[in-house]
Amino acid sequence: MKIRRLSTKDSTFDADLKALLAFETAQDDSIDIVVANILKDVKNRGDAAVLEYTNRFDKTSASHLSELEISQAELQAALNGLPAEQRQALQAAADRVRSYHEKQVMQSWSYTEADGTLLGQQVTALDRVGLYVPGGKAAYPSSVLMNAIPAKVAGVAELIMVVPTPNGEKNALVLAAAAISGVDRVFCIGGAQAVGALAYGTETVPQVDKITGPGNAYVAAAKRRVFGVVGIDMVAGPSEILVICDGKTNPDWIAMDLFSQAEHDELAQSILLSPDAAFLDAVAASMQKLVETMPRKDIINTSITDRGALILTKDIDEAIEISNYIAPEHLELSVENPLEMSKKIKHAGAIFMGRDTCEALGDYCAGPNHVLPTSRTARFSSPLGVYDFQKRSSLIMVSQDGAQKLGKIASVLAHGEGLTAHAKSAEYRLK
Repeated sequence: MKIRRLSTKDSTFDADLKALLAFETAQDDSIDIVVANILKDVKNRGDAAVLEYTNRFDKTSASHLSELEISQAELQAALNGLPAEQRQALQAAADRVRSYHEKQVMQSWSYTEADGTLLGQQVTALDRVGLYVPGGKAAYPSSVLMNAIPAKVAGVAELIMVVPTPNGEKNALVLAAAAISGVDRVFCIGGAQAVGALAYGTETVPQVDKITGPGNAYVAAAKRRVFGVVGIDMVAGPSEILVICDGKTNPDWIAMDLFSQAEHDELAQSILLSPDAAFLDAVAASMQKLVETMPRKDIINTSITDRGALILTKDIDEAIEISNYIAPEHLELSVENPLEMSKKIKHAGAIFMGRDTCEALGDYCAGPNHVLPTSRTARFSSPLGVYDFQKRSSLIMVSQDGAQKLGKIASVLAHGEGLTAHAKSAEYRLK
């Protein structure tokens, strides 16, 4: 395993860091053309198109889309059929995710001014949301919990889940997670055709207001294209972890924390920042030793070699400064006073504080959402949450007295913009 070593003392450090972080987010033109054609076909032909693509890509043989819907009874049977340990773990994770997200619910509010004018904000939930869940080998029940539970806590009336089942292969844990999360309907469809079905609606799949959940390059391209017709959560890039360590944590722990993201795929990024050069050496040695024990060692090797780095900083404050520039998806503060340090962090998807807080706990059961901004988008965006499934309407009820004051202000500004009807509309209400 080759691990890139950088030092902030190097004259080329800034350029080296930019090169390390560079990731081509532009979609592949050939994928985009395929996706555009699929979406157009689904929009025009509905069920027939979705069925055709599903039978072709997933090697199924359904004659009607309704055959690919999973009943609530089957979801419950999947949950009941789990080994006790798995079922208990899934339920415990769901309970913690629900408890955390219940704190995020936004409330409507209003206030009344002295002249009787009422102003405020009314919060309502989205009516119907589509949840995309990867299927087959890359099946993640944790993704079901993290997307479905906040939607239900927000008050979304109907949650439609789509999950591809290549060769008819259904993942019992994914179906069980849907049962625990309160998903209303589940269709065994995937890819761009599933995104199109949710965005435009078909004879069998109802149109949704927003689509959330991870997927492959075709799913990501489809979500980009349907944005505007429906809302989307984000177009996520490869997973990332950044660790800041003072050199006093077990190097094996840090090595495995870096591997925990590297094993996702070859494009994942794992970076360690520390002012302790000997500690960086120790972690490098741990990585060399431990990678041989990993079932996904080839993926880890490629990820660490191509996109990973161990970075020597002048001190912890410089490490914080670099972290804020990188704006990582996952940030571990493996230091003595992590809570104090966290106050200096401006940009990160999720902050894991203390030597015992590994990022993996956040992936499954800590409670906060694991759907996080990647590729430096944590500079301007946030984790998925209840607020993504609620929206706000402004409330304005102007009293007769208020109309006299506001009408004059509006009239002056409207005339200034040359919009006479606007001005007259306000002036008609002046006494």
